[in-house]
Amino acid sequence: MTTLPAIRQPCPPGACDCGRDPLLETPGADVRILLLTRAEEKRLIERLETLQSLAELEKLQNRMYAQLGIRVDIAPSFNEVRTMRGISITLGELPGLCRKTRQSIPAAIRRSLEKRPQIAYEILNANDLLRDA
Repeated sequence: MTTLPAIRQPCPPGACDCGRDPLLETPGADVRILLLTRAEEKRLIERLETLQSLAELEKLQNRMYAQLGIRVDIAPSFNEVRTMRGISITLGELPGLCRKTRQSIPAAIRRSLEKRPQIAYEILNANDLLRDA
């Protein structure tokens, strides 16, 4: 007997625009994102908030993409970067990704960057913004 993995419970009607139901109804659709239950989301957010290095952040980005299909792009904005708000954190469009999750992942990464500014400096350096500093 095989057990099906738990999928995320639906959001209250009108509270979210994730498109969970149409995703489930589409044959052959990538439903990996629905494996991110609320408990798993909390674990992911906690892990994102306790990042120790840029390498760990990149590893988590790769795992989120491989396991859930979530693409997270982190780059300095086009204007000056004076605070952590100057670093752009965007999630790729993905049907089934809850609105709250779309907001909580970048917020958790920002909190982690504020706790460990050296990660932000490494991001800036990787984009050649601090090469002459």
